[in-house]
Amino acid sequence: MAGEQPIVSGMAGRYATALFELALEEKALDKVRKDLDAFDEMVAESEDLSRLVRSPVFTGEEQAKALAAVLKKAKIDGIAAKFLNVVASNRRLFAVGQMIRGFRALVAKHKGEVMAQVTVAEKLGDAHLKALKGALNTLTGKDVDLDVKIDPAIIGGLVVKLGSRMVDSSLRTKLNSIKYAMKEAR
Repeated sequence: MAGEQPIVSGMAGRYATALFELALEEKALDKVRKDLDAFDEMVAESEDLSRLVRSPVFTGEEQAKALAAVLKKAKIDGIAAKFLNVVASNRRLFAVGQMIRGFRALVAKHKGEVMAQVTVAEKLGDAHLKALKGALNTLTGKDVDLDVKIDPAIIGGLVVKLGSRMVDSSLRTKLNSIKYAMKEAR
């Protein structure tokens, strides 16, 4: 519709939108989302896989071969596997993280969910994720889908972005505040 802002844009947005439309048509949104979340988590946890995805040094053929082995081992198949293979063959694997985030946003909008981006210093356990999701569900009154990123640079705590709101309770931010307060006290 005219005047409506797209959720995702650019090259990654076009790929995410095409995948969303295909998954919706095939009634496979949840399966594709689960498979892409698993792949995204694997990329976050493996330096080698992350390097394969982001490095322009590897040819499309090398990326496709390595990706096929990773997908087989992770038991990712169907639409998600075909999508990832197309992305690799088109030499767009470097943007797969943005594509996955765009796909998640489209699915969340379709299901009436709210997307929250959470940055933590280390991987959260299931109990902590459940508690965080419960707190955000209560705050928004809607079902909240978490997009969790691990960034050891925040040292501890977490950063939560929910729509236009952001809560930064990271240890890095608190230490920086103390540092600036001490400089001003001189």
